[in-house]
Order: sequence, then structure tokens, then C-alpha cells
Amino acid sequence: MTTEQIPATAPSTTQLLDTIEQSMSNRDLATASASLSPVPIWQVVQVLERLSPRECAVVYRLLPKQRAVEVFEALSPELQGELVHGLQDAEVAALFAEMDPDDRVWLLDELPASLAPRLLRGLSAHERDLTASVLGYPHDSIGRRMSPEYVTTHPDLSVAQTLQRMRARIADAETIYTLPVTDHARKVVGVVSLRDLLAAADDALVDSLMHEAHTVSADTDAETAARDCTELGFLAVPVVDSEARLVGILTIDDAARILKREESEDAARQGGVEPLSRPYLSTPIRRIVRSRVVWLLVLAVGATLTVKVLSVFEATLEQMTVLALFVPLLIGTGGNTGNQAATTVTRALALGEVRPRDLLRVLTRELRVGVSLGVLLGLLGFGITALVYDWRIGLVIGCTLIAVCAAAATIGGIMPLVARMIRVDPAVFSNPFITTFVDATGLVIYFLIARLILGI
Repeated sequence: MTTEQIPATAPSTTQLLDTIEQSMSNRDLATASASLSPVPIWQVVQVLERLSPRECAVVYRLLPKQRAVEVFEALSPELQGELVHGLQDAEVAALFAEMDPDDRVWLLDELPASLAPRLLRGLSAHERDLTASVLGYPHDSIGRRMSPEYVTTHPDLSVAQTLQRMRARIADAETIYTLPVTDHARKVVGVVSLRDLLAAADDALVDSLMHEAHTVSADTDAETAARDCTELGFLAVPVVDSEARLVGILTIDDAARILKREESEDAARQGGVEPLSRPYLSTPIRRIVRSRVVWLLVLAVGATLTVKVLSVFEATLEQMTVLALFVPLLIGTGGNTGNQAATTVTRALALGEVRPRDLLRVLTRELRVGVSLGVLLGLLGFGITALVYDWRIGLVIGCTLIAVCAAAATIGGIMPLVARMIRVDPAVFSNPFITTFVDATGLVIYFLIARLILGI
């Protein structure tokens, strides 16, 4: 991996984007090409991310061949997929052949299934076999994100022999900083770092330098494996099959890439939208609408529960109209409490701090938290409402806040765990659904308490 220096007079990304867009509108491709020449790869990527798909393809063609390959590899898989549709078949085939096998699989996951066979046929037999071996694993497994290109060594080899093996494969290997040590059955028996190899004598055996290996099964969930890799601080983790034989390697940069994608999806779904694959300002309006409309329709249907509850207790509201004034306060507080609990537990799930089997423990903890929050808010609500209206109305509001906070925190805390049990993304069960559910239940609690205390 090369590190590019930023020229002292390099324009900002915004200035560069303005120059490119102005050149495109004037059909001055020569100026656009010249403006891209002195800037680093990462800045070219930022410009391409902010252009429309058609402009992105045009500007990409202005890059020199080798620079184009480096830029393409730095793009997100979603943007790579968009760019492929704007390039000619020959250009796509050349780029596809230059990619690493694991990066090819990322791209293929973003393309129509009918396009994959055509792209694979253009590869050499060796590259096609490597790519097919990664494609054979389940979609969400780490086997589908690992690299099958790695350098190994053996316990009985010397440092000099290992370095010679490494130099022979250095152009193709995903990483050389951490080498898996395998026995003659290809089973992982340890790992050795490049640092230790360079510090040791040439005739020293790998067996005396290697450390215990932390491996991950190829069928393990990709997010779980990636989080283990980053939290343990490994530069690379060997990936093994069901018989503990080495099949690939997960590097720290790929692990970070997986986590970034997963966290972006979770954050979007917690807000009731599908994640966008490109920056907001360059995303077509129709795609933004499509990412939101389904969730809005689902939540609108769910909101009919709230309307139904209000219709059931219509007589209660007619007898004590002041109760209607507090409906937004109570359902808003309940929704916020549930969202806080769901967000906390969803993150704890992602970090491996809780498991579905901890459902009872989470339930009791969130119940206690909800009651504590409810008591604090309830006392405040009672005091203010009693002064402004009547002490009985204040008692209704105070008791309702305690009950609503307790129920909302409990529901919000266990819903992500239930989602994991039924193999659904916990983020999907979070904020939007919890808000809708708590709105309805909160109103039922409110009116039942009002009937009991006010005798209506």
C-alpha cells in the first residue's frame, strides 16, 4: 500500500469538485483531466462519490490506466457497481482482472446476477478458481470477505526459508506482516510476525518464534469476526474451514471496512430508512424516496393502533378534556425511553457484550432503569401538573410516567434480543417500531390509570 503526499498547493475537495463540474458543463475535458492529475487517490475518490453516475463514468475515463485501477479499488463496492454500468465491457473486464479475489466478490454482490458469469469468464483459470472459492461461502459469512491469497510457513522452516517464500509471493499476498504457520495437513498451528522474522537469526526455526493463533471459522458471521479482529488488535486473522484447515485470511483493513458498512446500515435502519450507497447530495431523489417510503408506510399502518386506542377511550376524553393535553408528552417520553434502551442493547449486541440467552437479565435491568427514570420524571410531572391544574391530574401524570417509562425501557431492551433470536437485524426492531408500539401501549396505560384515579 502506498502513501500519497498531498501537494502544498492542492485544492480542497470542494474546489476540485467545482472545477470538475464547471469543466463538464463547458465540455472542457482537458481541464477536468489536468485538475485530477496532481491530487491524491483519496481526493479523487471523494470527487467521484459526489458526482452523478453519468458524470462519474466520464470523469473516471479521464484517469490514466494505472491510476484508474487504484481509484477503482479505493471506491466502495456500491459505487464500483454503479461505475461498471457506465463503462464498456472491455474496461470492466480489465478492472475486474486487476482486483483481488475478495474485492471481486464485494463487487459481484452489488451487480446483477446475470453479469457475474460473464465477468468470471474473462479471468484466468487461477484467478477464477480463487474467486469461486470465496463466492462459495454464505453471503454474510467471513468466508465471503476473506482473502484466499496469503503466505504461509511451517514450524520446521528457518527464518531464511520463510523470508524467501515471502519474497516469492509478495506481489500477490494480501499481507506479509502476519504469516499463518501450518502443518503438513494445512492446519493452523500458530502465527509469526514479520517483525519477529526480521529480528531473528537466519537459521532460527519458525517453531521457536511463532505465537498461538487466534483463528475464525469461515462460516462465522462477518461482523462478529471483524469485530474480534479489531478489538484484539490483530493485523490479520487466519480463516479456517470446519476441519481447521487454512482457507484464507482476514486483514485489519478488511475488518474495518466490514464494520463501517454494518454500522452505517444499523444507524440508517434505526432511523427508519434504508442506507444510501453514496453521499447524500449525489444520491438521486428517487433513490432517497425509495429508501424512506417503505418504512413510512409500515409505520403509518402501525400508527393506526394509536388512533384505535384514542377512539376506544373517546368517552373518557369527553369527560375530562384536560387529559388530551398530556398525550404528546406521555407518548413522546415513552418513545424516547424505548429508543434509548433499544440503542444501548443493540450496540451491546454488536460488541458481543450481551447474547440472546441474557434476555432475562436485560429485562430485569431495563425494568429497574425504566422505573428509576419514571420516578424521577413522575415526581417532576406531578409537581408541575398539580400546581397548574389539580393534584389528581398530577397524580395521573406522575403514575403514568412511571408505568410508561418502565414498560418502554423493558420493551426497548428485549426487542433487539428477540430480533437476534429470530435471525432478524436488531436495528430493524429498534426505534421506528418501538416508537409505534409504545405509543399505543402508553395510551392504554394512561387512560386506565386516569379512569382508576379520577373515577370516570
